[in-house]
Amino acid sequence: MPLLRLNDSAIHQVLTHAKVIAVVGHSDKPYRTSYQIAQFMRNVGYTVYPVNPQVQEIDSQPSYPSLKTIPEPVDIVNVFRRSEYLSEIVNEAIDINAKTIWAQLGVADEVAAQKALNAGLNVVMDSCIKVEYLRLGIR
Repeated sequence: MPLLRLNDSAIHQVLTHAKVIAVVGHSDKPYRTSYQIAQFMRNVGYTVYPVNPQVQEIDSQPSYPSLKTIPEPVDIVNVFRRSEYLSEIVNEAIDINAKTIWAQLGVADEVAAQKALNAGLNVVMDSCIKVEYLRLGIR
């Protein structure tokens, strides 16, 4: 069961209104889940920015060292890092005025979630963005 989860209507609204997703922990390896989910989100029409300071580019697209270096406003910060990194990622998401922090399956931190909520962000933790997109039938 997800630690913190918006209701279906709120998740639907987040996913239909979002245009730009930053994927923190985006791998350049096609067999990794972060790569596959990011590709799916690109294929359904989102602008997806890889955020990974260890990688220069992914599929000829620049990879950004931090959220602050992304060249346009971010709607969803999709996190593929371990839970202990969530607090600092939430701080960055707040700093760039992101609208939603979305931590993938297995990633959750109650303190970070509360910090994001207090700053006015939508919060989804321990949940797969692709699974929710498909489950809710978003087009």
